[in-house]
Amino acid sequence: MLPTHMPDVSLRLDAFIPYRLSVTSNLVSETIASAYQALFGLSIPEWRLIAVIAEDEGATQQQVGRRTRMDKVTVSRATIGLVDRGLVERKPHASDRRSQSLYLSTAGRDLYAQVAPKALELERRIFACFDPNEVAAFGDMLKRVQDATLRVREQA
Repeated sequence: MLPTHMPDVSLRLDAFIPYRLSVTSNLVSETIASAYQALFGLSIPEWRLIAVIAEDEGATQQQVGRRTRMDKVTVSRATIGLVDRGLVERKPHASDRRSQSLYLSTAGRDLYAQVAPKALELERRIFACFDPNEVAAFGDMLKRVQDATLRVREQA
C-alpha cells in the first residue's frame, strides 16, 4: 500500500550531488575509454591496471583493486588480458607465495609511455576552461569527498 501523504522532502536528481558526481564520472570515463580503446585497444580497467603498476611495480591484484576501487573479477580479467597480450608479467610475491606481483613488460612500459601523455592531454582538454586554482581546489575537494565517504562507510 502506498502512503497517502508523502513527506515534505523533495529529491531532485539534478541537484543531488552524489548523482551528479556519478553521472559526471561516467561521462569522463566513457570519453577516456573511447579514446584509449581507439588509440591503444585498452579498456578502462586495463589502463588503470597499467597505470597502477607503472607507479607501483610489484603490486598485487588485491592492491590494485583496493587502490582503484575495482572489484577482484574486473582486476583479474584485466590482468589476464594484459598478460595474454604480453604487456604485464606475473612473478611470485616475495613474502606471500599465494599471491603474485605484477610488473610491466618492456612492451607494457612502451605502451604506458605512449598512453600517459594522451591521458594528460585529455585531462588538460577537459579542464581547459577552468582556472588552475579551481582545478587544484577541485582535486582537493574530491580527496576530501573520498575521505568523508570512507568514514561514512566505516560507520555504516
